[in-house]
Order: sequence, then structure tokens, then C-alpha cells
Amino acid sequence: MTMDSHDIFPKVMDLLLDAVCAVDAQGRYVYVNAACEHMFGYPRDELIGRNMIELVHPDDRDRTLEAAQKVMRGNSHLHFENRYVRKDGTVVDVMWSATWSEADRMRLAVARDVTELKRAQRVQSAVYRISEAAHTVEGLSALYEQIHRIIGELLPADNFFVAMYDISTGMLSFPYFVDARKRKPDPTPLVENTPLAEVIHTGEAVLITSAGTAGADTDAQSTGDYLDWLGVPLISNKDVMGALVVQSYSGHVRYDEEDKELLHYVSTQIGTAIDRKLVESRLLYMARHDPLTDLPNRILFQDRLDTALRRARRDREHLALLYLDIDDFKQVNDSFGHNTGDRLLRELARRIVHSVRESDTIGRMGGDEFTVLLSNIQGPEDVEAIVEKIHTAINTPFEVDGHTLTVSASIGTAVYPEHGDDQDQLMRHADTDMYSMKRNKVEA
Repeated sequence: MTMDSHDIFPKVMDLLLDAVCAVDAQGRYVYVNAACEHMFGYPRDELIGRNMIELVHPDDRDRTLEAAQKVMRGNSHLHFENRYVRKDGTVVDVMWSATWSEADRMRLAVARDVTELKRAQRVQSAVYRISEAAHTVEGLSALYEQIHRIIGELLPADNFFVAMYDISTGMLSFPYFVDARKRKPDPTPLVENTPLAEVIHTGEAVLITSAGTAGADTDAQSTGDYLDWLGVPLISNKDVMGALVVQSYSGHVRYDEEDKELLHYVSTQIGTAIDRKLVESRLLYMARHDPLTDLPNRILFQDRLDTALRRARRDREHLALLYLDIDDFKQVNDSFGHNTGDRLLRELARRIVHSVRESDTIGRMGGDEFTVLLSNIQGPEDVEAIVEKIHTAINTPFEVDGHTLTVSASIGTAVYPEHGDDQDQLMRHADTDMYSMKRNKVEA
């Protein structure tokens, strides 16, 4: 008994794991095997007669049409990769090999589903890039932005935020928050019985899929009005330090267990990267701030003064430098001890900070000497007013360790550009002016 090859051909084609199809000159499917149905999620009768380009991912259509034109001109195309959107909305990565049959006026193609391979490659690349970012980007803000971009290449992440948890206070902060509907929340206590609390307490990824409700609470911790919510823990040294969250308000973007597994996998590298930057930030802060008063130290103050001078030269602005020395501060240490002296210095620093504008910089040069940078001043009267305000604040008695202490300060001033064109000239002028004020008090 013999079998007609025309009868056996379709049966053989349907046994293949790779998709096989024929597309006419107008781009319509005229033949698909069973693997095509499985790959694209459409039954055969919905594929036949349909234009191939309608199934291609919108971002890949132009280059797919360009490749199709080359094939139709007689150039066989091997290992062409693009993405298709399945009937259920999921995306599949496909590798094609195609040729043109002039006799049949058709493109004949074989395709393989490489979604898992491409996903693994993207995950591997993401892990590498996150690790690289931890070593190369400047600061936490830049790191969060880079992580957002990398995650966005793995899964939809238009609504994305990082929440950091302080276990000692039970407070949440949101150093990075991008959301289509909500503003960045202020620091807030962790609310129990929320998805975010579950992630942080259990150290496990949480995926919630719901219908959502209109007018829901806009608190970033609540279930809100999202359709899907996916959160993964950020872990450092086995402790949960926060969470990374993506959420969707659109039925076109949904998350599943595969997304949960993927995000949880890369979160380990993300937690390590963030922890590294946090350590770097703390070390940098300690290197540039006075440990007693928490004010900028000499190094940071001089750096800000240089920056302000460059801006003043460029914009033709004026700035002023104040040099403060607390009169007879040694007597406080000698009479009441260094602990009391340190507490007095901290209170002095606080009063000076509250005597100037937020845009101004106060630094501690060491001992009982402070500097103040006044940027973009309008004239000498501005400087005089701030100096008087500082004097008033310092001359008001202090209550420290049960003692009422009264101190005063000698304040020297220098104005750019009248008293100097660079940092050294201004510092010398302010220092000289300060000692002149101190001598006048002694002589008086």
C-alpha cells in the first residue's frame, strides 16, 4: 500500500517542533503547521489569510518588513530574530530562516521559539549591568535610575518604586518613586497587613492580581487601584532592607509567576548594589562632615565655596564669606568640661544654621571656628543683616547640662569680588577681619 506524498506532507509538518509557514506576496499566511498554532496561540483557521505583520510586535514591524522585502528579492535570510504578540497578549521571541519561492510566489519560513533563551540572556545581562552600575555610577539617585532602566528591559516597569525600611524606627522611605497616578510619598511608618509589609517581613516576593477598585486609597502601601502588584525584597547580609515594586493600572500590562521569579532573581544583585552605594554614601558623608556638629567640614566647605565662586563669576553675582570664632570658648571647657563644651558647640551650630538661608552653607573649620557662605547677595546690607542675626542668636544664653552659659562671637566678613577674586584671598580677608573684631573687643 502506498501513500500519496501530498497526504503525508501535512502530517509530517505537524510533527515538527519548529513552526513552518508559507506567506504569499501580500504577506498573508497560506499555510501553517501545528507548531505555528502553539507558538502564536491562534487556531489555524484564524491564521490562514491573516497578514503576518499584524502578529509582529509593534516595535519590530519596520525591520521585519525590511527583512521580508530582502527575502522576496531572492536573498535567503537565516537566523532573523523578532518578537510576536500571542493571542493572549504575551510576547514570544522568534528566530526565523526564510527563503523566496519564485515559482510559488511565496515566502517559505521555519521559526523556532527562543523566548527562554532570550530571557536568560536578558537576565544575565541585567545582573551584569546592575553589578557594573554599582561600581560606576555616581550616587544612589543615579543607581536607582539605572536599575529602573534595566528592569524595564526585562518586564513592563512604567510604575516602579524602591522602598527602604529602617528596622530601628519601623519607618519606610521612598528614595525612588515613578508612578503614573501617585506622587512620591513622604517617609511613613510601615503599615501592617499590606503587600509591602508582607514582602519586608517575610523576605519573599509577593504577586497580587486583582480587578482593582475606582477611587481607592492613594497610599503607596495600600492595595490601591492597581490591577497587578509585584514586590520583591531587597536583602543585604540576610536582612531585608527594603523592597522593589512594579505595578500596573492597565489590562494591557499584567504580571505572572514567571515575572515574579525573574524579578526575585535579579533582586539579589540589586540589593547588593544598593547596599554598596549606601556604604559608599555613608563613608563619603563621614569624610566630608564634622562628626560633632554634622556640618560640612573644611574639605566640603571649600569645595562648595569653589563652586559658588565659579557660579558668581559666570553670572556676575556677589557672595560673602563669614569667619566666626567663639570668644573665650576655652573657659567653657576649663570650667564645665569638654562634654559640656561639645554640647554647646552643637547648639551653637544649630543656631547659626537657623540664622541663615537654606541656600547658604555653614561649615566647622575645627575647634570653635565656623564659616558661613552667603551666595547671591544683593549688597553689604544683606551681609550686615545676617551677621546681626547670628550675633543675636549666639548672644542669647544657652542652657547646657543644667548650666546657663553666655558666649559671644567675633565675625569677620569678606565679599566677592570686592575683597578677593579667589578662595584664598577671601579666606585671608575674612580671617583678618575676624581677628580685628576680636582685638577691638579686648581693647574695649
